[in-house]
Amino acid sequence: MAKPGKLQTFLEYWAAKSVLSGLGMLPGRAAIATGRAMGGVFYTLAGDLRRTAAINLKLAFPEKSDEERTVLVRECFASLGRLLGLFSQFGTRTREELRDMIEPSGFEHLDAAKKTYGNRIILLTAHLGAWELTSFSFSFLGHPMTIPVRRIDNPRIEQLVDRYRTRFGNTTVDKLAAGRSMLKILRSGDRHIGLLPDLNTLDDEAIFVDFFGVPAATNFVIAKLALRTNAPLMPVFAPWSEKEKKYLLIVTPPLVPESTGDEEADIRRLTTNLALRIENQIRQYPGQWLWVHKRWKTRPPGEPSIY
Repeated sequence: MAKPGKLQTFLEYWAAKSVLSGLGMLPGRAAIATGRAMGGVFYTLAGDLRRTAAINLKLAFPEKSDEERTVLVRECFASLGRLLGLFSQFGTRTREELRDMIEPSGFEHLDAAKKTYGNRIILLTAHLGAWELTSFSFSFLGHPMTIPVRRIDNPRIEQLVDRYRTRFGNTTVDKLAAGRSMLKILRSGDRHIGLLPDLNTLDDEAIFVDFFGVPAATNFVIAKLALRTNAPLMPVFAPWSEKEKKYLLIVTPPLVPESTGDEEADIRRLTTNLALRIENQIRQYPGQWLWVHKRWKTRPPGEPSIY
């Protein structure tokens, strides 16, 4: 992909900075509510993304009516807008103010795992609710981690976003060259690693496992990394609770790698279990996952394109 020119880089940065700064000046709840409203506006403009979401939801929830799935598409855009409003708060709010925006649960699972594995733990989340909050909240709660990320093409926006992500001690590494770094970090036990394994994966890093009953190209490198370092996989999620008017920070029991001597089978089993754990969480909050992403784009050989 061609890099943007200087003028385009500046204009994109100015727009992003203005939106984040403007929302960041609002109190937390107001910023989240405004972001949700912005998501509603974007819903009316993003026809291609709406169509992708409609296809995905028909695959995942064939039992639902068209009207029910349309509601979920709207909720998806609202969820993305809420995330933008929340993210705007990352740069200025104190730890105490940020703590008031979340409702943590399940940290006893992390405490128990740390007694056995130390910091050699792979924390995983999905693009559900406020996925940026999972790594960020762990850092301001005293559990900083390293996060492989896809660098944004606009370097000035990348620097802006990275400042928010790393404010309380997190570090980021380029996803394209993260393999050796992750292996080194886990073997040293210096800190946790945070990963998002729920998006479409290219052929060379993928195996096909069911996701909502449909074969999906899923990253197997995470399971291989866990097996080779004896690091547990601990799924963490941050869905929005309309009842609490807060984001929940849910730490779930770990998936512990089990080596039988057949690495290929072990990797497939662990990858399948992780995909199921993520699917079950999405089913609890079906309007908050990233349905606008072409999750089933990569198909098994001989299968036609879904999109």
